[in-house]
Parts: sequence; structure tokens; C-alpha cells
Amino acid sequence: MTDINANLLLEVALDLANSLNNSDRFERLLSTIRKAIKCDAVALLGLNENVLTPLAVQGLARRTLGRRFIVNEHPRLAKICASENPVRFPSDCDLPDPFDGLLLDREGDLPVHSCMGLPLYSDNHLVGLLTLDSMAADAYGRISDRTLELIAALSAATLKTALELKALSLSAEHAEQLVKELTQEAFLRDGGELIGESQIMKVLRSDIELVAGSDYNVLILGETGVGKELVARTVHRLSSRREKPLVYLNCASLTETLAEAELFGHAKGAFTGADRERPGKFLLANGGTIFLDEVGELPLAVQSKLLRVLQSGEIQPVGKDTVQHVDVRIVAATNRELLKEIEDGGFRADLYHRLSVYPLEVPPYREERMMSCF
Repeated sequence: MTDINANLLLEVALDLANSLNNSDRFERLLSTIRKAIKCDAVALLGLNENVLTPLAVQGLARRTLGRRFIVNEHPRLAKICASENPVRFPSDCDLPDPFDGLLLDREGDLPVHSCMGLPLYSDNHLVGLLTLDSMAADAYGRISDRTLELIAALSAATLKTALELKALSLSAEHAEQLVKELTQEAFLRDGGELIGESQIMKVLRSDIELVAGSDYNVLILGETGVGKELVARTVHRLSSRREKPLVYLNCASLTETLAEAELFGHAKGAFTGADRERPGKFLLANGGTIFLDEVGELPLAVQSKLLRVLQSGEIQPVGKDTVQHVDVRIVAATNRELLKEIEDGGFRADLYHRLSVYPLEVPPYREERMMSCF
């Protein structure tokens, strides 16, 4: 009996751990199997309900990947699906071969040959098949059952990993699309445009358009209720980050621990009430914009950590030793006179200069009324 080489098992295990795309992962799996078992053709097929879809083939025409095999229409495939163990078909088996006419360098139906199929199970659920064909008669008679079980287990693990990664990828794409739609919906629901034809409003709109096209941090100054959030949304909407998240945080009345956790996230058990790990606003806004309303009310200790984000793009969740890199544009707003706060020791001068790369001052109502409309 022939047993699989331990080095080949290691190759498959490493491929499972490596960051490969599914196509590469499947191709390397089949190449490894062909090193262990001599064959002229091998195919990996995924099962969805009653349909088998070729995911990777070697020794078969590339058009095989475009085929779909309904299980009950192909007796050999149906027999493999019905088994819990490897199935070896005798060389003189009269059941039609599903790959007739698809073998490379050979026209027409396959002559007498060896055929073997391995059902691939994950969590006691059939997820696919592995088929092997050889032009030599009785090519698979001396391969041990243990070898085939190992190959089947590794192939099933590879297929399961690929399916889970694909599902995660689809989920991430869906989440990204949902963020785009919700962001747009927020603009339509709460947004509008800055109106008014006074000189001061024309200057403000011009400044917004100018800074929106850059990636500068923006500090919006103005009294309570004059529309600073509308200005922030407009900056984001006109920026290159418009299809990425716009995440809002009101910094008013947040304790030091809560403010840090809201901004940077926290580990489970990091503080009383932290019953689960949670991402912070900066991580949620990665690639987009974070709007820090009432930024002048952030505790001094948190201001220093916010400065670190501005300097290096690094955040450190509460209760974790590791740092994460984020790409976030900061738009902050305040109704306080920050220069006076700096003099009084309530706001960091270095943070102020980092935030106010491009300040925008919103006029009070008594100077120019702003409206939100469609």
C-alpha cells in the first residue's frame, strides 16, 4: 500500500495558513495531490444543493470550469456523493464518465481508465468532491485508505476555508455598500445645502469647497445651533472620501475613560461595564471622516491620545497593548474660544494647531441665517 508523504501534508497545511486567494489555494491543493497520487486529471468540485461546480481542475480542459453537474444526472458523481468513504471505480466500469470529451490532449469519450472519487465532508456535511482519473488501469488499487482519508480531510479543510473566506468577503462588501447607502441616506434626510447670498456666506461656501478637496483637518468654529454639523457633512460630501463612512461623536460630557473608549475602542473587561470587545469611532471611520463635535470638551488626557492619532495615524484601544493604523480625516467643531482655553490650561496648544489646519467660522444667525433644505 502507498502512503502519503508527510512533507506533502505539510505543504497543504501551510497553504491553508497562508494568505492566498481561493484560486491559488485550490491550484496548489491539486498540485500537491498530484505529487502524492499519480493521475492524468484531478478536479475539485463544490456542492450546492444538488449541483456540483468545478472550482479547480488540472488535466482537464479549462471549459470544464464553466460546466455545472447535476448530481442525479451523473451516476459516478451521484455514487461518490452517496458515500462517506473514497470510491474506487473498476477500470471496466460501464457508468458514463462526467468528464468525457474534457480530458486534455484526448478527443471523444475516455477509454478504459481508472477513476476515483473522494467525498469531502465538513462538520458531517458534504461540501464537495475530489475526483481523480488515470489512463492506466487499476492505478489506485495500492493506495491505502488512510492516505485517501487524509487527502479528503485536507481537501475538505481547504474548501471550507475558501468558502468561509468568500462569505466573509461578501459580508464585508455588503457592509461597505450598506455604509455608503446609509451615509447617502443621512445626507438626504438631515442634510441639504448652505444657502444665503451675503458676502460672508459666499466666502464660507468657497472655503468649504476649497478645503473639501484636500485632506486637511478642519476645525469648525461657531455658536451653538448655527449649523456646524451641516458644514461638517458638506465638507465630507464634497471630499474624495464621500463614499466612505462619516462617523459622528459628541465629545461633550464624556468622562476620560468613556471618551477614550468611544474614540479608540476597548477590550473586553477593560473597565467596569466593558462586557465585550468594541471597536472605536476611529476604526469605524477608517477610510472616511470622523466628526468630533464639541471637541473643546475632551479631557486633557484624551487630547494627548487624539494628538497621537493626528501625528502617526495610530490608535490603541483601551485594555490592549497593540496599536492599529487608521486613515481618517478629522473634522472637529467647537463653540468654545479655544485660544482662551489654551491660556487657561484647558486645551492643548499642539492639538489646536493640528486640528485647525484649515479653520472654518460659521456666522451666527444674527449675521446670516442658514437653512437646511433640498
